[in-house]
Amino acid sequence: MFDLTGRSAIVTGAANGIGKAIAEIFLQHGAKVLATDLDADDLSAAFTDSDECATVTGDITDASVQQQVIDTASSRLGGIDILVNNAGIVIAGDYETLTDEQWDRIMDVNLRSIFRLTREALPLLKKSGSSRVINLGSIMSDVAGPGLSIYGTSKHAVAGLTKGMAVDFGQYGITANYLQPGSIVTKLSAPFMDDPEFKAYWEAKAPIGRLGEAHEVAVAALFLASKEAQFVSGTGLNVDGGAIVQF
Repeated sequence: MFDLTGRSAIVTGAANGIGKAIAEIFLQHGAKVLATDLDADDLSAAFTDSDECATVTGDITDASVQQQVIDTASSRLGGIDILVNNAGIVIAGDYETLTDEQWDRIMDVNLRSIFRLTREALPLLKKSGSSRVINLGSIMSDVAGPGLSIYGTSKHAVAGLTKGMAVDFGQYGITANYLQPGSIVTKLSAPFMDDPEFKAYWEAKAPIGRLGEAHEVAVAALFLASKEAQFVSGTGLNVDGGAIVQF
């Protein structure tokens, strides 16, 4: 079940956290993977370039890096069956102190890179006939949090963009879905977890009573990437321990 043998996947933001866990579980289930990230040191530490795993280092918002990713997937992996747009950033702050530069950077990484990389990958995804696009949203795709106005806006937009992809791509046998992680322990979330009150809030917010782990999100991505999920499209899958439904 969830066998990805013979399938090829791109995973962005793969050097750490959720992206790393997704790339690892795809490899474990038989896929070939192109792992890409801005952090060259962490990427090389996480993955050894091989016949099963290619790596590309660079800023995924850069058009030349996006093209390199597509070209490398074509030449090294033989195509693209699964595209996981995981790269993302968080910038928090009081609304009145947020800047245009912060807005642009968050939107570039969390939204524009998904739009552009998916557009460039589409010809190869269409050739597969049963491709999967998996975008990383957040429970902030549905709700809002203090100091996270721009981040939340970007994740709401990821939900909308993914639904549009599902409608436009369905005719090619391509599904498009988005994951909605809750509070997950990663390098990205670490600065927030250093605040005892923040950590305690999210532990209590989830009915399960704890923070999530990256591999738990990766399992959800594995399902969405599999042939078993072929009739699931245009939806957001919560991986949050029930946090979003608890009042």
